Amino acid sequence: MSMLARWCRVPLLALAMVSGAAGAADAMLWFDAGRPTSEAREAVDVLLSAAEQGLDPRDYGAASLAQQLTQLAQAPKPVDAELLLLEGALTEALQRYLADLQGGRVEPRQIHADFDLPRNTRPDTLAMLSRAATDRRVAEALRQAEPTLPMYASLRQALARYRVLVNQETAWTSALPPLPGRKLVAGQPYAGLALLARRLQALGDLSSGTVGTRVFDGALVNALQAFQQRHGVTPDGVLGRATLQQLEVTPAQRVRQIELTMERLRWTPFLQAPRMIVVNVPEFVLRAYEVRDGRVDVKLSMKVIVGKAMDTRTPLFDELMRSIEFSPYWNVPPSIARHETVPRLRRDPAYFQQQGFEFVGAGGQVVSTLSPEHLEAVMHGGWRIRQRPGPKNALGDIKFVFPNRDNIYLHHTPAPQLFERDRRDLSHGCIRVQEPVALAQFVLQDEPQWTREHIRQAMEKGESSTLSLKQPVPVLIAYSTVLVKGDRVFFYPDLYGHDRLLERALQKRSAALTPAMPANSAAR
Repeated sequence: MSMLARWCRVPLLALAMVSGAAGAADAMLWFDAGRPTSEAREAVDVLLSAAEQGLDPRDYGAASLAQQLTQLAQAPKPVDAELLLLEGALTEALQRYLADLQGGRVEPRQIHADFDLPRNTRPDTLAMLSRAATDRRVAEALRQAEPTLPMYASLRQALARYRVLVNQETAWTSALPPLPGRKLVAGQPYAGLALLARRLQALGDLSSGTVGTRVFDGALVNALQAFQQRHGVTPDGVLGRATLQQLEVTPAQRVRQIELTMERLRWTPFLQAPRMIVVNVPEFVLRAYEVRDGRVDVKLSMKVIVGKAMDTRTPLFDELMRSIEFSPYWNVPPSIARHETVPRLRRDPAYFQQQGFEFVGAGGQVVSTLSPEHLEAVMHGGWRIRQRPGPKNALGDIKFVFPNRDNIYLHHTPAPQLFERDRRDLSHGCIRVQEPVALAQFVLQDEPQWTREHIRQAMEKGESSTLSLKQPVPVLIAYSTVLVKGDRVFFYPDLYGHDRLLERALQKRSAALTPAMPANSAAR
């Protein structure tokens, strides 16, 4: 295969090459009379500024394309074959850019996100580029192609702010001094107060006009609390190990964290329905919202408890909530039964009645007394253990069902005090919600008979019942370690290591990309 055929893979251009030089000239989008058009320069400028979108200009050969356009503009007599080569390379780079900008650069399942993404909604990028070039609105069309999710625009602005810190701020050139003991509390002296103040001022948590002191107090303590609140740390105004760790994260690292979050937003299906429920795992928060004319109106926000980071992580996916169970039974998952429940019952037989357990056979028969034979049957998978409705039921008194292969659901809990913890990865994978009645009201808002009081009565009845939803509601289990709330940027720990997986996937993808065109191939 010739170099020309290898690089010009765009169908329109391939057809032009077959039909001869005259046909090729007629088909060109970016050149006129052998010279780059203003639209070509605009297009390359967009590729050069791809970092503003959290993308990498190198993935599109932006610098090489810019250099070769300049050379071609100055060349005495352009060669038709080289014009075709550059035409194809620029078009291909722009198509890649549009695909990356609108749909992301990696397959979500590479990082354990089982989203059911539509595969037939991506636009015809070649037709879009052709129209934009003809209408002389290339830069505008490329700008309008960015995701319309409001959070995306906020993150793009946050990215620009943190890039300024990377280029101008020197507060991270040296580490903060060791703490006096294990932590720094108000009223204590600290050798790193001046450097601490500089970092908090650079990040916007401390007013730039604040006068330094010799001890840690006043405005500096308040600023540290603001910093802690934005970085997933208990906002107690105490400088301990966790807060110090977050303070040492450089602006360049925050830039990358924002870029990774923007990448996730490109393929996370946030706006797929008029109403949605979204759980952001690293934030430990559920939001229920409505979408109208592309605008997101958050109707409800509450704390949640998610799966343990060490061994029972909550998977990422989206499914339709189809039913609500009031006063539900809890069918103990086989893995929990074998590794936790049965060993506990063998040590403490009284635990069986205390927790309201019973055995259920393969044919549905129910046995409410404990026996070694039934425990053995559970261990071998012939029988299962379930917990009757009641005050000790692990699901609390309501369960929100959205069928999925991992058997994950939303539910209440008999231990609401756990919501007071800042870090809430405490479950076996299912998601416990802080305000189940409010969530049920949101889900059932189109069924007026289900008032708050009616919902509470069904929850407290102690008799299991299932309500099928007339209008299923999408539930999305998402993963964003950066959020923008108002004018403040919040960062959360990479709880499950998914950012690290995404980083590796992006690096592998960039390494495997074919360059936009061979170096120095045009305008020689």
